[in-house]
Amino acid sequence: QVQLVESGGGLIQAGGSLRVSCAASGSIFSINDMGWYRQAPGKQRELVATMTVGGSTKYADSVKGRFSISRDNAKNTVYLQMNSLKPEDTAVYYCNLKDWNTRIDYWGQGTQVTVSS
Repeated sequence: QVQLVESGGGLIQAGGSLRVSCAASGSIFSINDMGWYRQAPGKQRELVATMTVGGSTKYADSVKGRFSISRDNAKNTVYLQMNSLKPEDTAVYYCNLKDWNTRIDYWGQGTQVTVSS
């Protein structure tokens, strides 16, 4: 089993910056992707950014140039630096770990990010 614990969400004004973190613990296979998804009220959960253990990244078009994902493999932690935040970035942000050995997706409990205009 893998547990994911997120931290760092909150209320921020438009144009501001925020960083969210996610620490993974438990039986973590070395080959995995870690990343962030978000879900706004009334909308489906969508990918924000992911990073492989080797460092390859993928971003949603809506956050390219504003958000940056990074990870510390030694700490099994992934970070999402969010700059130039917009009200449309308001959502619950979920940490995700894809274990390529078991093909299981693990999710954190979510952290609320609210961007006021």
